[in-house]
Amino acid sequence: MAKRKKTLSNKTNLNFSSGGNFVKRWSWIIFALGVVLYLNTLRHNYAVDDAIVIYDNEFTTKGLAGIPSLLKYDTFRGFFKVEGKESLVSGGRYRPLTPMMYAVEVELFAQKKKDEKGQVVIDKDGDEVFDPNEDGKLNAVKFVGHLINVLLYGLTGVVLFWLLLQMLSPGKTPTAWNNYAAFVAIATTLIFVVHPVHTEVVANIKGRDEMLSLLGCLAGLYFSLKSFYEKKPILNLIGASLFLLALFSKENAITFVAVIPLTFYFFTKAKFKDIFIKTLPFLTLAIIFVFIRGNILGWDLSGEPPRELMNNPFLKLVGNQYVNFTSGEKFAAIFYSLGYYIKLLIVPHPLSHDYYPRAVELMAFTDWRVVLSAFAYMALGVYALIRMPKKDPVSYGILFYLGTLFLVSNIPFPIGTNMSERFLYMPSVGYSLVIAILQFRLFGKRKIPNKTMISGLVFIGIFSFLTIIRNTAWKDNYTLFLTDVKTVPNSAKLRNAAGGELIAQSVLPENSTNKNNMLNEAVGHLQEAIKIHPGYKNPFLLLGNAYNYLQNFEASIQAYEQALKLDSNYEEAKNNLGITYRDAGRYYGEQKGDLNKSLQYLLKAHEMRPDEYETVRLLGVVHGVGGQPQKAVEYFAKALELVPDDADALYNLGSAYHNTGQPELGEQYIQQALKINPNIAQERRQR
Repeated sequence: MAKRKKTLSNKTNLNFSSGGNFVKRWSWIIFALGVVLYLNTLRHNYAVDDAIVIYDNEFTTKGLAGIPSLLKYDTFRGFFKVEGKESLVSGGRYRPLTPMMYAVEVELFAQKKKDEKGQVVIDKDGDEVFDPNEDGKLNAVKFVGHLINVLLYGLTGVVLFWLLLQMLSPGKTPTAWNNYAAFVAIATTLIFVVHPVHTEVVANIKGRDEMLSLLGCLAGLYFSLKSFYEKKPILNLIGASLFLLALFSKENAITFVAVIPLTFYFFTKAKFKDIFIKTLPFLTLAIIFVFIRGNILGWDLSGEPPRELMNNPFLKLVGNQYVNFTSGEKFAAIFYSLGYYIKLLIVPHPLSHDYYPRAVELMAFTDWRVVLSAFAYMALGVYALIRMPKKDPVSYGILFYLGTLFLVSNIPFPIGTNMSERFLYMPSVGYSLVIAILQFRLFGKRKIPNKTMISGLVFIGIFSFLTIIRNTAWKDNYTLFLTDVKTVPNSAKLRNAAGGELIAQSVLPENSTNKNNMLNEAVGHLQEAIKIHPGYKNPFLLLGNAYNYLQNFEASIQAYEQALKLDSNYEEAKNNLGITYRDAGRYYGEQKGDLNKSLQYLLKAHEMRPDEYETVRLLGVVHGVGGQPQKAVEYFAKALELVPDDADALYNLGSAYHNTGQPELGEQYIQQALKINPNIAQERRQR
C-alpha cells in the first residue's frame, strides 16, 4: 500500500471562527486595542502645538464663525495673528480640515470667553470668542478632542486591516490565523497599533492632522482596490474623495499618488493602462489641491530656509554669525536622523516630542552612525529595486516606507527641524508590513509553535506598556517638557520650553513653597538654551522673567537688554524691562530703604512706560518719603489723571497736599476718596 505523502498543516489553535466572522472579530479586537491603549489620554490637557491650532488661534476660537478664515489663510496665520509672520515656517502650511474640526468642537463644547466685567468678549471682526482652554482647566472641549483622536486611531487600525486583506487576499475570506493573508494583515496591524512611536500623534490633539491624513489615504486606497475587483468605478471616486480630505488634513498625503499605482502593480494583475485609469482621479485631485494651496500661500518654490536656527537646523555659528552647513555636513545630519528613525522603529525608547537644534549635533560622514545609516538605506533601496520585478511584498513595504518618509526627510526641501517622531506615523505602515511578512516567512509555512505565539504576545505587551507609559508624559506641557528635556538635553527649544513652563508653574499659589527652587531650575535650563544657541532671543526674555521673580533685578535687566541687542524691536522684552525697572524701584524703596536706588530704577521705568499708573504712584511715594512733597504732588496728580475717580489715587494726592501745607485742598481729595471707598483709611493702615 503506497504511503500517503505528508503535507504541511495549516491548522492552528487560533481559528476562532471562519469567514466574515473572523474578519469582524479581528476588526473589533484591533479597534478596541487602539482605543484602550490611549484611554489614559482622555483627561489630559492641551500640550505643545495645540496652542497654534486650537486655543490660541484667533480663527478656531471663534467657533463656526472662524471657518471661512481657516479656509482662506495659512494654517498658522490664526496663531501669529499678524500677516506675514506665518512665513517664518519654511514653505507654509495649508491644513484646514483639522482646524475646522476643532472650530466645530469649540462651538459645541467650549464656554464663551468673558472679560473682567463678565461680558462676552467680542473680537475686532465683531465675532464672539470662545475660551477652549479655560485657564488651563480640564473641560469638555479638551475631553472631546482627545476622545475623537482615540476613536480615529482605533478606526485607522481597522481600515489598515481591511486594506491589507484586500491587497493580500482579494475576494477571499481568510479562515485561520496562519493563512498568509490573515497572518500578515493581523500582524502588520497589531505592530502598527501598539507602536509607541505613535504617541505623539494620538496623545496630542494637534496630531489629528497626521491621523486623518493617513486614514484618508488608506481608506482611499481600499476603495480603489475594491473598485478594481468589483468593477464599480464609483468606489474609485469615493476613494479619491477620501484622499482629497487627507490632503486637506496634511500635505504629505500627496505621496499616495505614487503609493496607489505601486500597490496595484505589486498586488493586482492590472495592466499599466488600468493602473493609470485608477490613479488618474487621485492625481487630478492632488493637482487641484496644489493649485488651491498655491493660490492661498503663494507660488514661491525657492525653498530658501529662514536664517534662524530654530527654523533651520542646517546652520552653524562661525565667529558671530550663522552660516550654512556644507553639503557634507547637511547630508550627514540628514542620514543620522534617518538612521535614528530606524532605531526608533526597532527600539522605541526613550521618546521625545522635540528634536530641534542641537538634538542632532554637527555631523560628518566620518561618524560611524552616519555611515551605518547611509549603508542601511542604500541596502534597503537596492533590495527593494532588485525584488520589485518579482513583486516581492517586502520590496513594497520598503518602498512604502522610503516613499512616505521622503517628503519629511529634509532631502527635497527643508522642513524646519531635524526630525520628529510624528513623521514616522505614515511610513511605519511599511515597516510594520515588512516585519509581519518576515515573521510569516520564518514561521508561517508550518504550524506556529506556542513559543512563537508567546514571544509575539510578549512583544505586543511590551510595546503596549511602553505606549501607555509614554502617554502619561503628554498630560500637559509641564510634564512633557520636564520629561523630554532629560531625553534630549541638547535641544535649545526644549530647554527654553522647560524653563518657560517652570516659570509659569512657579507663580501659581499651590507652588508657593517651591517657587524659588522651580525658578532656579528654570534659570539652569534657560542658560543651557543660550549656550546651545547664543542668538536665541526667547531664553533671554524668560531668563529676565525668572530673575525678576527671584528679585535679582540686576541680572533680570541684563537679560532683557541682551534680548534687545538681538532684536531691538522685541516688544515683550521692552515691556518686561520697564516692568522690572518698576519692580526694582519698589523693592529697593520698600524692602531695602535705599531711596536713591529706588528713584533711579523708577525714573527708568517711567521713561519706558510713562503712562503706567503704578510707576507714577511709586514715584510720588519715593519723593514724598524722601522729603520732596511738591514733587510727590506732581506725580500723584498725574496718577489721578491716569485713573480718574480712583479712591487710592485721590487719597494719595490729598495726603501729599497735606504734606505741602495745604490741608484744605488735601482734605477735599481725601473726602472724595472716602465717598468712593469709606474704608480706604482703614485699608491703607492694614497694608
